[in-house]
Amino acid sequence: MPQPPLIGLTTYLAHAQWGEWDLPAAVLPAAYADCVQAAGGRTVLLPPAAPATAADVVGRLDAIVLTGGEDVDPALYGAVPHPRTGPPVRERDAWERAVLAAGLARDIPVLGVCRGMQLMNVHAGGTLIQHLPDTVGHHGHNPYRGHFCAHAVTTVPGTRIGALLPGTRQVATHHHQAVDRLGAGLIVAARAADGTVEALESTRQRFAVGVQWHPEMGADAPVVRALVAAAAFAADTDEAPVAGRKEHTARSSPDGIFPAQVS
Repeated sequence: MPQPPLIGLTTYLAHAQWGEWDLPAAVLPAAYADCVQAAGGRTVLLPPAAPATAADVVGRLDAIVLTGGEDVDPALYGAVPHPRTGPPVRERDAWERAVLAAGLARDIPVLGVCRGMQLMNVHAGGTLIQHLPDTVGHHGHNPYRGHFCAHAVTTVPGTRIGALLPGTRQVATHHHQAVDRLGAGLIVAARAADGTVEALESTRQRFAVGVQWHPEMGADAPVVRALVAAAAFAADTDEAPVAGRKEHTARSSPDGIFPAQVS
């Protein structure tokens, strides 16, 4: 019987308190692991480590989730920090960029959530809006500190996200930054009513998608289920895929959807 796919979840590295302890810790909301496990995957946490070790770690995984968290360092996309941009967490940025690069090189499924989607865009050469209210004129994407709120997103027909989540729906949101200029090889897969990019996906990988919302906080998680299914499919084929190869459109997949391949 095939083993459930092993999904790596990146984590915060933060000071935390539990019981009688007050120490640095690798932390992550339990909802991330819960939703992956509910979809049939096994989970392992990937706290920040030396970037040089990322390829070895990723080589043992079937898929990656780049989780939400702190603002990405503006220096990574050539910008001066906005007054509302949080302090950089360079150790996490460096580790997760190395994890992402290793995952893309192996062409295993990747899901970026909130910060994770923004990191995917920056890694591909894109830029970010550092404080979204300056651009859209409202705080609807992040109205209350420490709380997820809901707003509508509309997916783009013909994309993987559009097939998984057709039309318009409410999503759980908490972000004050967003994608500005798209990185190379990425396309928009969903937008909010104010035009904010709410999902993107790669045209160069078998499954590399990012969502600006938090699917782990929703009543269901079709995006997460698709990630786990894609990871199981890739693991069952027992292949060592090479990033950028051109066979994607000739393959089948659990949901029957692969993005159009580009050069």
